[in-house]
This record gives sequence, structure tokens and C-alpha cells, in this order.
Amino acid sequence: MQKILVSLLDDHPLILSGLQQLIEQEEDMDVLELHHSGQELLKAFENNYPDILLLDIHLPEIQGDELALILSKKYPQVKIIVLSNLDYPYYIKNLLQSGIKGYILKSSKKYKIIDAIRAVHRGEQYIDDAIADKANEYKRALKHNQNQPLLLTKREKEILHLIAKDYTSLEIADELYLSKRTVDTHRNNLLLKLDVKNSAGLIKKAIDLGLLK
Repeated sequence: MQKILVSLLDDHPLILSGLQQLIEQEEDMDVLELHHSGQELLKAFENNYPDILLLDIHLPEIQGDELALILSKKYPQVKIIVLSNLDYPYYIKNLLQSGIKGYILKSSKKYKIIDAIRAVHRGEQYIDDAIADKANEYKRALKHNQNQPLLLTKREKEILHLIAKDYTSLEIADELYLSKRTVDTHRNNLLLKLDVKNSAGLIKKAIDLGLLK
């Protein structure tokens, strides 16, 4: 029996170790490689790549969503499953459009990770049930707020202005004395509120709405 080869990318060693143990308990799966950063993974993929990649979104160098787009174009045969704490429906929709095949919340039961790997390997799409519930909430919220003015928090406005100055998330974190994860969360909230896919679209939409001069 040919095993499903799975590579893992997360910047937390304990998470990598736990995922490795979980996957290697399955008779039809094996872990090909563990990666701690996007750059490390891209270098490794030049020589060998897996059937399935379990990908974290929050990474120290290149962000997981940017990496997913690169990998989908360069290695379309590698099927990507995002494993993340983020459950923003619009953000997930954009990731699916960029080529990922599955999305699982880190808070999900372990068996869902195994189910997702098998489903995606069969050519199916796998989306965590909890995300589907969030998507329905998101649609209801959009309908409710259609005629409401766009409101940004003070912190979101600060981060928006720094994004417009071409600051990276790490630079924004240093400037505002925040963690990079907090900055990324605010950035994703801005993408969601302004209904755009990336920083370039965010800046253009903000200018059009008069949020930036």
C-alpha cells in the first residue's frame, strides 16, 4: 500500500511533534518532513514534496496565505490543508480561491485532521463544520449591516495607516508595541470589513472611502 505523504509547517515545535505522532499512527499515512518557516519549506520543496501539506497561517517570515498562493502555482500537485485558529469566513473564502483544498480549526477534534487528509487526498474539499456555522453568521451580519456606516476601531485605523506606509506586520507590531499575531488579526479584520483580498486592495478601498488621504 502506497502511503499518503504529509509534510507539516508550523513555527511551534510542540504542535509539529503532536501532529507528527497523530499522523504516523495511521497505517496509510507517513510524515515526509517538518518545517518551521515558509522559506525553509520552499527550499525543501525544490528537492522533494509531499502529497499533502498541513499549513499554519501565522508564520515568522512569509505568511501562510501568501505561501499558499505561491505553492498552488508552483506545486499544484501538492494539496494544501490549512490548520489555523482563524475562523473569519471572508478570509477562508479567499484562501479557498487561492487553491487550498481544506481548512481545519486548531480547536477541532484530532480525528478531523485525519479525515481531512484522506478526503483531500481523494480529491475532495474538506471544510471544518464550525466554519460553515461561522459563514452563516457572517452572511446574516452582512445582511444586517448593509445600510450601516463602516466603523473602524482606533487600533484598526492606526494599523491601516501603517499598512498604507508599506509597514510589514512585524514592523507594525514593533511600532505599536503589539504582538505580530495581534497585528495579523487586526489586518484580517480590516480585509473582512472592507471586503478586499490583500493589502493593495485594502489601501485602494480605504482611499476610495476616504479613510486614507
